[in-house]
Amino acid sequence: MTDSKYFTTTKKGEIFELKAELNSDKKEKKKEAVKKVIASMTVGKDVSALFPDVVNCMQTDNLELKKLVYLYLMNYAKSQPDMAIMAVNTFVKDCEDPNPLIRALAVRTMGCIRVDKITEYLCEPLRKCLKDEDPYVRKTAAVCVAKLHDINAQLVEDQGFLDTLKDLISDSNPMVVANAVAALSEIAESHPSSNLLDLNPQSINKLLTALNECTEWGQIFILDCLANYTPKDDREAQSICERVTPRLSHANSAVVLSAVKVLMKFMEMLSKDLDYYGTLLKKLAPPLVTLLSAEPELQYVALRNINLIVQKRPEILKHEMKVFFVKYNDPIYVKLEKLDIMIRLASQANIAQVLAELKEYATEVDVDFVRKAVRAIGRCAIKVEQSAERCVSTLLDLIQTKVNYVVQEAIVVIKDIFRKYPNKYESVIATLCENLDSLDEPEARAAMIWIVGEYAERIDNADELLESFLEGFHDESTQVQLQLLTAIVKLFLKKPTETQELVQQVLSLATQDSDNPDLRDRGYIYWRLLSTDPVAAKEVVLAEKPLISEETDLIEPTLLDELICYIGTLASVYHKPPSAFVEGGRGVVHKSLPPRTASNESTESPETAPAGPPSGEQPDVIPAQGDLLGDLLNLDLGPPVSGPPLATSSVQMGAVDLLGGGLDSLMGDEPEGIGGPNFVTPPAAAVPANLGAPMGSGLSDLFDLTSGVGTLSGSYVAPKAVWLPAMKAKGLEISGTFTRQVGSISMDLQLTNKALQVMTDFAIQFNRNSFGLAPAAPLQVHAPLSPNQTVEISLPLNTVGSVMKMEPLNNLQVAVKNNIDVFYFSTLYPLHILFVEDGKMERQMFLATWKDIPNENEAQFQIRDCPLNAEAASSRLQSSNIFTVAKRNVEGQDMLYQSLKLTNGIWVLAELRIQPGNPNFMLSLKCRAPEVSPHVCQAYETILKN
Repeated sequence: MTDSKYFTTTKKGEIFELKAELNSDKKEKKKEAVKKVIASMTVGKDVSALFPDVVNCMQTDNLELKKLVYLYLMNYAKSQPDMAIMAVNTFVKDCEDPNPLIRALAVRTMGCIRVDKITEYLCEPLRKCLKDEDPYVRKTAAVCVAKLHDINAQLVEDQGFLDTLKDLISDSNPMVVANAVAALSEIAESHPSSNLLDLNPQSINKLLTALNECTEWGQIFILDCLANYTPKDDREAQSICERVTPRLSHANSAVVLSAVKVLMKFMEMLSKDLDYYGTLLKKLAPPLVTLLSAEPELQYVALRNINLIVQKRPEILKHEMKVFFVKYNDPIYVKLEKLDIMIRLASQANIAQVLAELKEYATEVDVDFVRKAVRAIGRCAIKVEQSAERCVSTLLDLIQTKVNYVVQEAIVVIKDIFRKYPNKYESVIATLCENLDSLDEPEARAAMIWIVGEYAERIDNADELLESFLEGFHDESTQVQLQLLTAIVKLFLKKPTETQELVQQVLSLATQDSDNPDLRDRGYIYWRLLSTDPVAAKEVVLAEKPLISEETDLIEPTLLDELICYIGTLASVYHKPPSAFVEGGRGVVHKSLPPRTASNESTESPETAPAGPPSGEQPDVIPAQGDLLGDLLNLDLGPPVSGPPLATSSVQMGAVDLLGGGLDSLMGDEPEGIGGPNFVTPPAAAVPANLGAPMGSGLSDLFDLTSGVGTLSGSYVAPKAVWLPAMKAKGLEISGTFTRQVGSISMDLQLTNKALQVMTDFAIQFNRNSFGLAPAAPLQVHAPLSPNQTVEISLPLNTVGSVMKMEPLNNLQVAVKNNIDVFYFSTLYPLHILFVEDGKMERQMFLATWKDIPNENEAQFQIRDCPLNAEAASSRLQSSNIFTVAKRNVEGQDMLYQSLKLTNGIWVLAELRIQPGNPNFMLSLKCRAPEVSPHVCQAYETILKN
């Protein structure tokens, strides 16, 4: 019968029976009982009551029973540290057992018991095991040093274990060497500054010798360690490469990628003229190709790494294009990755093959894949000039299929081809114009409008085409509106007599009827240019555009060099450095490739020239804050214009310079004699009347100079509530609330002593929570708290503590200690204390983000019995850092579009609908973390009703 029988019993009184069986004289019965205990522990039952009885079973020669008891000990030692001490003598005894398996088992278990009291007893047995005659014991002890270092780093250093560990790198057994390297690497990660792995040519030689005889995981540890070494010259680099190359034919893909990482790094130091360099390039291709015959998940990881390798050294895989052709049964994530690499490897030699393949892909059924394939054809045209004509004819064939999404993608890429090869392929414009009506995606519409505007002189009915887009101007996305405005201005400059009315219409729509600041500003700039100096307008708007570069999606070179050093890790899959996704940045060291130091190059070669200022001097990249502000505020917008003085009392930061110069003249007060048949004179009604008004009016809202930033009112503070009643805390009563003022959060506490003795030695600690709230300073009660005395304390908080998702999200578990005891309570903090002061999003950004967040993340709430109007609601919410981005009135309903940002960087966008006379508000919230929404709604309700 199998061991499954141990998991099927659910009798009552089981603990008592097990206790009796554990104390039985019969060995078999004891063993059965321990198995039952382990089974109960595995399924989550609490069997800690049996601790002393299980520990008594340790005195046995039976290895199986000993393993089971040790397993139990590891699990419960933390909750029963005093009992665990009982087992120490047996551990020490087992560390001297004649059987090496038992010695290793004892030292491994002692390392896993994370109890401070036991660690000091562990030192002596560990020291013996590190010098044990049996390699199995030594390799286990090496890993134990890393575990002990994690529990008590100081103890490990004081006992000299690190030096013993370094000595193990010279051990005769390869597995001991691998484990010593693994342990030292682990310790070095948590202490980046310490030079634990002091690698030199002698130790490198020992590691390379051990490399051939280790297990596969041992090889990975050694290869990762080698990758951190910088050889002294190109000869040493070549010697290491020669000895690492055989690892490329290993069956384990992790070993292969670790070997590739070492070779890619050391190749930097080899001269490209060397024969060996060419040999190495040839040797690197087959293992990478072999990785692509694994299962899809491994293929994906391999492809992400190959993507980096191809960007760094495309010559490695330049003849291997065929292996990246897509198979019909590849998952979509593998297909897209292969497509990306195909384009990176595309060259004049293989472009015919690639294009035939891409054209095939463009007729597939998977929409995402087809879109990417069409884009890929465009990228090939831009990358390989000789193929551009073939690419354009392929794209035209695809447009003839009349498949909507294919047509739209084709138009987007043809726009890029026009930018790369001007005056070459414009003959296809007629075909593009035929498909105008089928375009419904913003990017495709914007691309088509750009083409019509750019080549207006070649299109007879360009004005009609652009006018057709103008009919639904306000329903278009911002991208399309901006493109349409520019295209019509281009058209006007090319055909002024026929399109004056059209340009008046678009400028009026962009400046008067639009809420979007970008669109409005661009409209005013064009208006001003056209009405003052049409020649300058022509030079600006119809200026010759620079050609677009062929590869716009390459990883930036310094980041690429860093990612090459992380091949075979998560960083190489994410294409981000570890610092971007490892929380807390513990153990994250920025790596870079070694400089070229080939002996046959002169010492002053460009590769070895110092790449920046000498150390000690900081490159002055970011100007001081003052410089930036000065530059921004001294923008000269034109000559000052006489008019009513601007009210400056509310803002003293140069706003007058920013707004006074020339904005009024932009609005229509132009000197006479400028108008003419080719010029557009903006009518007085083109601008809302309040634009020239004093600061208190609409212009201050436009620039948001008076809102929120300087206010000290702080957000809404709830009245104090009793968090810990005196009955539960031996006479200590704690009341409190949370506040946020001028960017700092605090917990306002009221401590009352209702006991008969004096209270002293107060301290406070928070459990991990959803937003990392933690005390920013100790809890300071300056004098002893006498009976019946109350003291009020404001405890500053920060949000840099440990994070763990709580249920509910805003739950905070607190421990307060004094001279009597430790007391625990939990409270719910209002989410608005986490709303930061820079939570106002630009309108443009707001629109884009709202569209970008999926609709399923939108949550609808109703706020009942709220008597405020829209102005009062907006003002009250703003004092708690909920900012109104825009306001509209739709069919008598006030719509407030608002944004807020939490301390952890999560943005929440809101639409608040207020019907005058109706006390119930409708609130729609959109957020990338939808679990936050109910708590944000609660914050809205709290702020609006108090």
